[in-house]
Amino acid sequence: MGDPKFLRRMYDTPKHPWEAARMDEERKLLQHYGLKNKRELWKAQSTLRGFRRQARDLQADLRAGVPQARRETDGLLGRLTRLGLLPIGNPTLDDVLALRVEQVLERRFEWVAFTKGLAPTANGARQLIVHGHFAIGDHRVTRPGYLIPSAEEMQIAYSPTSPLLSDDHPIRAALRARLEARPVEAPPVAPAEGGR
Repeated sequence: MGDPKFLRRMYDTPKHPWEAARMDEERKLLQHYGLKNKRELWKAQSTLRGFRRQARDLQADLRAGVPQARRETDGLLGRLTRLGLLPIGNPTLDDVLALRVEQVLERRFEWVAFTKGLAPTANGARQLIVHGHFAIGDHRVTRPGYLIPSAEEMQIAYSPTSPLLSDDHPIRAALRARLEARPVEAPPVAPAEGGR
C-alpha cells in the first residue's frame, strides 16, 4: 500500500524536459489561465489523458461486445457532460477523444470566477479563492483547481463572510470601472467581393 506520508504523484511530467516548442506553449497557457506553476498544467493534461485512455478502452470493448462497456460509456459521457466538457445532447466517445487541455483549464474554479467578472484577473481570482472570498452555494471553496460542474456554475458568488460582499469594496469598485471602460467590440467587416 505504501506510506501515507509519501503519496504517489497523480500526474505525469514531460518525457523530455527541455523542448523549446513545448515550453513556449506551456508558458502561454500558464500566463493566459493564471496558473501557479507547470505542475497545475501537467495535472490538467494527466486528467485529460485519463479521460481519453478510458474512451479508447471503451471503444475497443464496445467493438468486442463486452456487456459492461455500454454502462461505463454512459457513465463517462454523463460525468464529462455534467462537468461541462461535452455538449448536452448526444455526445459520443469521439467527442471525448477530441477534447483539448484548454477545455479542462476553462472549467477550473479560478477561470470560471474570472470569466464571470468576480475578479480582476485570473491570478487575482486565484488569490481571492485561496483566501476564502468565494463560495459555491452555501460552501466556501478554497481550491482554485476545482473543476466546476455546469450545475454549480451559476451558484458561484462571494462568501457571506467576505468583505467583498459589499459593493463599496475597492476591488468591486475597480471591477466596475474596468467593465465600464472596456471598449465595445465592433462587428467584423466582410471583405469586399471582386477586385484585388
